[in-house]
Amino acid sequence: MATKRLLSESCSDPNESAKEKRMKLLPSFAAVIGDDAMVKCLSAALEPVLRRVVNEEVERSLRNRIRFFSRSPSLRIQAPEPSTLELIFPKPLTVPIFTGSKIVDEESYQLRVMLVDTRGNQTVPVLFPSPIKVDIVVLDGDFPSVDGKSWSSEEFDRSIVRERTGRRPLLTGELTVTVRDGVGLIGDIELTDNSSWIRSRKFRIGAKVAQGSSNGVRIREAMTEAFVVKDQRGELYKKHHPPTLGDEVWRLVKIGKDGVFHKRLASACINTVQDFLKMWVVDHARLRTILGTGMSEKMWSVTIKHAKTCVMGNKHYVFGGSNCRIWLSPICQLIKAEINGTFYPTHNLGGTNKAYFENLVRQAYANWSSLEEIEEISNEIGLLTQGDHVVDPYPNHQQTMVRSFQQNAYLTDCSIEGYLPSEMQADGGSWEASPTYFNTVNENGVGINILKSNSEDDLTSPRSFITEG
Repeated sequence: MATKRLLSESCSDPNESAKEKRMKLLPSFAAVIGDDAMVKCLSAALEPVLRRVVNEEVERSLRNRIRFFSRSPSLRIQAPEPSTLELIFPKPLTVPIFTGSKIVDEESYQLRVMLVDTRGNQTVPVLFPSPIKVDIVVLDGDFPSVDGKSWSSEEFDRSIVRERTGRRPLLTGELTVTVRDGVGLIGDIELTDNSSWIRSRKFRIGAKVAQGSSNGVRIREAMTEAFVVKDQRGELYKKHHPPTLGDEVWRLVKIGKDGVFHKRLASACINTVQDFLKMWVVDHARLRTILGTGMSEKMWSVTIKHAKTCVMGNKHYVFGGSNCRIWLSPICQLIKAEINGTFYPTHNLGGTNKAYFENLVRQAYANWSSLEEIEEISNEIGLLTQGDHVVDPYPNHQQTMVRSFQQNAYLTDCSIEGYLPSEMQADGGSWEASPTYFNTVNENGVGINILKSNSEDDLTSPRSFITEG
């Protein structure tokens, strides 16, 4: 039996046997679908478990690292503390500022930038280990917009104002300064454009440390107060407050350069503020006529008020002969008189005597260029607008301070015959009815002008050029 079985197997076809074996090894379609479904089921079941395990492990690892850093102070990440060093401009600017004009401080000195420590005295410069380069820039007047005390370097840089298209650089001059020993001097700098074209209509001058100059130390920027910049042509026509004696007459308010009033005054040889005030003291009616009806009483009052703020200085002018001399202020006011070697105050002059002196003053005015000019250190207050109260240094008016001039026989040297107006030859009463400039005389015989007026608003006419003491 066994032999028959072996024969039958040996006699079978070998190709048919191999095919059957391959068929048995290939999976059926149903088996493939079943395996795929089983894999998806296992994946859906295992994914949440795996996610949870991974999250737990990551969180545990992070907690361990945080505890590690908290136990190691040397490895902590610390936020940088704000710097206490800052740049400042120790003094404010002189304003107004005009294009093309040198920018200086309130004392007309060069601008300075100073390095200080906000924790200490900000008037004392801080010594930095090495020199610092500082850039000078122009800032928008509205910066900083919040509290004015804190800003970042980026905000500062964004607020820098550049020149308008097609214009010269907005700020010219020495724009880089070296700060040594905590102080840096800024050379000549000037603005080339006005500030009317930006929204705030104002600029600031700023100072910032040049990049890489502070060795990585944060130094806060400096800035000035906001200011307006006007065109230079405005400077050319600017009025002076107060005016000086040598200023051109159009520097007075209400008198425009090359205007009608300026031309009328020039035609009468009134070219300076001193000329204007001399005419006002000696003959205010003529001055008023020269200006004409085009200048209203209000304009006249304002112009005179401005002119009266002029500083007089210490110059005096002497007129007369050997027996009689008078001392005049720079605007032709009588300060004192000398008769036969004796000095007399003018506050007791009255009647005809006063008229004589007033005409001596007229003679002096007519011959001003030939007067002797002297410098006297005096206690005289230089402004004409000192107040309206009369100071009488001689309360005992019964004393005979002035002798009759006819008794001093000085008319041969200081003859004024023919100069006295007919309306004044009787008693000079027309001069007495007007406000007067008084002059107090000290021990050295130096006068101090004090204005006496019939009313506080009467600023338009002196009506008397004797500075009575």
